[in-house]
Amino acid sequence: MVSALALVAAGLAGAGVATAAPHPAAQDEKVQIVTVHAATQKERSAVDALGLDTTEHADEHGVDVVLHGAADVARLRAAGKKWTVKVADLAAVERANAQKDKAYATSVAESELPSGRTGYRTLADYNDEMTALAAKHPTKVKPLTLANASVLGKPINGIEITDGAANTSDGKPVFLIMGAHHAREWPSSEHAMEFAYDLLESGDARNAGLLRDMRTIVVPVVNVDGFQISRSAAPLGNFSQFDYEMKRKNCSISAKTPALYTTGTCADNRAGRLRGTDPNRNYPGFWGGPGASTSWSSDTYRGDGPGSEPEVDAVRKLISSRQVTTLITNHTYSNLVLRPPSLASTGFSPDEIAYSALGAQFAEHNDYANIPSFGLYDTSGSTEDWSYWNTGGFGFTFEIGTEGFHPPFQTGVVAEYMGLAPAAGAGKGGNREAYYDAAEAARNPELHSTITGKAPANTTLTIRKTYQGMTSPVIQPGGATTDPIPYTDVLTSSLKGKGGAFSWAVNPSTRPLVAGRYGRDPVAPTQPSSPIANPAGVPAVNGSEFTNVSIQGLPTYDNGKVVFTFGWPGPNPDPVTDWDFYIYDAEGNQVASAATLANPEVATALDPVPGGYRVEAVNYANGATADWTGTMSFLPPDPAIVTGVKESWNLTCTNKQGKMVGNRSIVVDRGQSVDVGNPCNRAKVASSNE
Repeated sequence: MVSALALVAAGLAGAGVATAAPHPAAQDEKVQIVTVHAATQKERSAVDALGLDTTEHADEHGVDVVLHGAADVARLRAAGKKWTVKVADLAAVERANAQKDKAYATSVAESELPSGRTGYRTLADYNDEMTALAAKHPTKVKPLTLANASVLGKPINGIEITDGAANTSDGKPVFLIMGAHHAREWPSSEHAMEFAYDLLESGDARNAGLLRDMRTIVVPVVNVDGFQISRSAAPLGNFSQFDYEMKRKNCSISAKTPALYTTGTCADNRAGRLRGTDPNRNYPGFWGGPGASTSWSSDTYRGDGPGSEPEVDAVRKLISSRQVTTLITNHTYSNLVLRPPSLASTGFSPDEIAYSALGAQFAEHNDYANIPSFGLYDTSGSTEDWSYWNTGGFGFTFEIGTEGFHPPFQTGVVAEYMGLAPAAGAGKGGNREAYYDAAEAARNPELHSTITGKAPANTTLTIRKTYQGMTSPVIQPGGATTDPIPYTDVLTSSLKGKGGAFSWAVNPSTRPLVAGRYGRDPVAPTQPSSPIANPAGVPAVNGSEFTNVSIQGLPTYDNGKVVFTFGWPGPNPDPVTDWDFYIYDAEGNQVASAATLANPEVATALDPVPGGYRVEAVNYANGATADWTGTMSFLPPDPAIVTGVKESWNLTCTNKQGKMVGNRSIVVDRGQSVDVGNPCNRAKVASSNE
């Protein structure tokens, strides 16, 4: 293996390639996880844009970042950021976690998981267990190999679970659950695999109905190359360039990679784990926008083009060829249920109310925060941001746990999946119950569309839609943008006629991308602006003071947004004085915050619920010199955008000789059922279209 010192000697850390790859940590530098203070979505996106090793963990306080040494610290300081050390010595934590895993595996014969496993699987384990489940349940399990192999030629395997699994043209709605887009996020794969065992072997009373009415597809490892390297690497635990256990990306070599770093294998090369593309920044929907890196060595490198990676293209082909009405892609870590949009500029989806409600239903079990993806920070090229906007199937990201990318198995897998202490969902069912709810949602006709009719035996009905999509305006190195790049999607699936009535679960014919955006027209004026009272005196540094405010609502006022603005005498930013502010609702839940270096500090909450709120002012630095003043102001709701555009599925019928005997267009909305009669009768179809 190439050592870090050899890398330095090779010039990776030299000035000539400083933008191509970050400096490796010196031998005596401890790798840390810090929370960079960032109270707003805009501030968190700015942290993500610094090119550091940003984790998926972020909340209203800030973003967790892995600092690999003094160079990363200097970059944060140069950007004027403040941070709190969360893990002072990451290597020590990783060593302790490894010891916990060994102790747990030797202390219990079987865990509470459906499979009874007591430790993390390897790629071979996943493949062997899926093969075994297919052999044990031959009518209920169909082995699946995605259309593309990985960059290194490995198959991407999964299983399909339903009664009569061999018939993939049965018209059933599909729940797709995936793991390990990011190689180092081991629990994401474990959770997906355990749900397969639940459906097949737990004896849960719900299984019979789910197996009868819908199809579950489990792809536990999407990034098979990176995952195999991560699982088989000698653990260093320091997140350095050569800590391959912490590899996130796949094994592609970008055309932008300097020649010095193109040699060697994916598991042993001069750039270490930094070579490759982030699959979850490579999907073509909104590709090239903010929240993905243009640098080949970044952990969030977006790839050389939209959908350029074979693993991503394989998942696109799978989703495009099935009616995936619900999707969950698992990641670690942050205790989050995320839904589109991933970019704030996109605007809420036309299905925001139903989408948010479904996410809240999942969160009742795992006690994760239920928020839109952009609520953390902007990202582009993510899985469900392509799948939802282009197919209409509801897609979510689960960020599992709070302990890191692959925490101790007992807590990160067993407790989180089963809803056991210390998981947030302890006593509420955990992710197991959230997945069951997702499977139920997949077969709920109110959340997808239905085509009914009659079809003769030995015929095949096919629906198809071909369209050209566009990426985001493509951000270039340096920040300039170029025109969006077109990409083509073909959505198609089939149903085999059995000589009688059929009911076919499909996604809406009109893509959400063109349908419009969520919003509402105001029905009353906004509440007038008002000052926020500052209590007498000034708390000590790091101390707090509190004041109360009241927000009114309908029928008197219709507030789409409340903006809290706090300032004090001094410059912006103020190097001497700093106040931070947090706003809580009547139940004590934090609804907004402003904790930056800015003066004034601004905190915003959308669609505020009428009632009393409590404002906490924290004297972060030298507040006695310059006390604060505050104002609460309001903005109306944004009106909905309804385009009125209707797209159609093209429905064809072919006989057993492959000859088309029927053809028509079908417009069907979410929650709607359309009866097409006998689409294989050309005369009747022609008559019905006159």
